[in-house]
Amino acid sequence: MTHPFFVDIDPIAFHIGSFGVRWYGLMYLGGFIGGLVLGEYRRRRGRLPVDRDAFLDLAFYCMLGIIVGGRIWYMLTYQPINWIWTDPLQLFRVWDGGMSFHGGLLGVLAASLWWWWRRRATITHYFDVVDYVAPLVPIGLGLGRLGNFVNGELWGKISDLPWAMIYPHALQENPKFANMSVAQLHALYPSGALDAYARQPSELYEFLLEGVVMFTVLWVFSIKPRHRYAVSGLFALMYGCFRFAIEFIREPDPQLGYLFHTGWLTMGQVQSLPLIVVGLVLLWMSRRAPVVQPKSVDATATSPA
Repeated sequence: MTHPFFVDIDPIAFHIGSFGVRWYGLMYLGGFIGGLVLGEYRRRRGRLPVDRDAFLDLAFYCMLGIIVGGRIWYMLTYQPINWIWTDPLQLFRVWDGGMSFHGGLLGVLAASLWWWWRRRATITHYFDVVDYVAPLVPIGLGLGRLGNFVNGELWGKISDLPWAMIYPHALQENPKFANMSVAQLHALYPSGALDAYARQPSELYEFLLEGVVMFTVLWVFSIKPRHRYAVSGLFALMYGCFRFAIEFIREPDPQLGYLFHTGWLTMGQVQSLPLIVVGLVLLWMSRRAPVVQPKSVDATATSPA
């Protein structure tokens, strides 16, 4: 008899001395490196009329925006607000988990706005920067979802689909298995006693939609020069729709549950609705906006200090 896959992957990829390097951290690193490589590829083709040093500055600021914005927004929207006065240092314990894409997006927008403001003499419109960055974001999004899967977190609802999987950490939230370790659950697994608790692998769905599909569509769409706002609008619309849909099969965050006693509305959906609206507005605005043509960059040009 074939049993559902048991999601028990060591979150530690390797050790450097006594320090364990986690797969989740490597996924973030992979997202940054992928964004750097493909961002430089696009810059060389005139999609960002600045020199390499200025591009590296943009990449660094966006990285800080993702980390700072993602963590602060998660703590403000997904955790009881009393941490501010009872345990403010919790904000800095990122190794305990807890990052928000929506907060990371706000952080990137703020960081790129500050970067653009110092170079507005060269790049006349802020959304030319946003349109440039948007196709690079799904790399980190997709890899981040793989990191969630390795950690065995953000699982979906119970399902009898052939590809449903057993998440030991989800089982430990069930009173029936609360006192059992992962090793004990793994020992019980071959008997089939856990098969009825298999769940949708929602992280893998998000990896495919937010990572593979979004990257492919945005990259292909942005190969040719497009109207200003179009690439950003397509990014916002796709992510908002994908995330809103996936939330229907993903377990809500236990500390929040479903909002407003609806039995279906989650915080992720509430935060994704504005993205859908913004995406539609940007796509509508792009109809009358100019097509942004690539510009060659003087390799000897200097960046503002």
